[in-house]
Amino acid sequence: MIDTGSTGFMLLACSLVMLMTPGLAFFYGGLATKRNILAIMIQSFASLGWTTVLWFAFGYSLCFSGGEGGILGNFDKAFLNGVGVDSMYSNGKIPEVVFIAYQMMFAIITPALITGAFVNRVTFKSYLIFLTVWQILVYYPFVHMIWGGGLLAQWGVLDFAGGIVVHATAGFAALASVFYIGARTDKNSTPNSIPLVAIGSGLLWFGWYGFNAGSEVAVDFITSTAFLNTDIAASFATVAWVVIEWARDRRPKFVGLLTGSIAGLATITPCAGFVPLWSAAIIGTVAGLVCYFAVQLKNKMKWDDALDVWGVHGIGGVLGTILLGVFATKAVNGAGADGLLLGNTSFFFKQVIAVAVASAYAFIFTYVMLVLINMVTRVRVSEEEERLGLDVALHGEKAYDEGAL
Repeated sequence: MIDTGSTGFMLLACSLVMLMTPGLAFFYGGLATKRNILAIMIQSFASLGWTTVLWFAFGYSLCFSGGEGGILGNFDKAFLNGVGVDSMYSNGKIPEVVFIAYQMMFAIITPALITGAFVNRVTFKSYLIFLTVWQILVYYPFVHMIWGGGLLAQWGVLDFAGGIVVHATAGFAALASVFYIGARTDKNSTPNSIPLVAIGSGLLWFGWYGFNAGSEVAVDFITSTAFLNTDIAASFATVAWVVIEWARDRRPKFVGLLTGSIAGLATITPCAGFVPLWSAAIIGTVAGLVCYFAVQLKNKMKWDDALDVWGVHGIGGVLGTILLGVFATKAVNGAGADGLLLGNTSFFFKQVIAVAVASAYAFIFTYVMLVLINMVTRVRVSEEEERLGLDVALHGEKAYDEGAL
């Protein structure tokens, strides 16, 4: 007998997470130059289609079928074999098909996050290969190891909604891609539409309630806590980013405000259902400050991470995972752990080690993978294509009529 309340909520949460991918496309599309809007947006929308095919074929099975204590699952549920209309998720509250759809939305957006780092610079063919291989050999293993009963879960590592699985892996993969692909020819490019960035940011913030609260996979007190923690952290991070940027640059920047909100959302993600409400304010404030200075470091080092994927998602994911090790308490979630503040140093160091290993693996694997992809098809576009703009050079389309801009 299904829990209709939990099932209805999870269908809504699934829809919210799906909406985050178009939101990401708008966010990145607004930040890109007007000659590269479609080229960056198509990379997000392409993941909606192709990732679903992979998830249906074997992705769900590799993540959530068998492989207890291991790195990957098995192929027992490939092509959703054995999944019936009446199959139930393991918590006994929702149909398995709802859980399959919900987790698929996570798989869709995670590799799309990386694309902001190499905007204006990669061929679409190489991106599709990247999208496929990265999911299979980076995303799927960490989903299984943490959420599928695998190695890290049995070791005691926690990640409520994706600090390690989504943000740390994507962020450090983004940094590796920047190192391999190199800088843009024109690094002084400016956003083509800050209002579009705002729309995308709003959709991401809205969708993040499904991302975090839905990760409880039920409706209970933890769901509610995760929901409010998400908003508190995002809001405090937004304020912290604006304050520090205003103090340093003498002007409050709208793009900075929007970026700060995303930093707070990424950082609270691993913590949302494991930490008390008061700690979310601290986590958000620290996120705004640390991610701001991570972006400044990136600029100083001249790493051409065009849309700050590493500084916001990578550092946010790492920071949130570590802060979970500090603030976690079983008083909030009995299935969680007590953190450093309650004397559990072992859990804290497990979190630190797990996120360090995940980040290092994602970075190294991504760099090597790009080298290998370049042997099959060129990864970077030509200088001529870059100067022309990838919308026309690769896709033969323009975002706006010439008379509009």
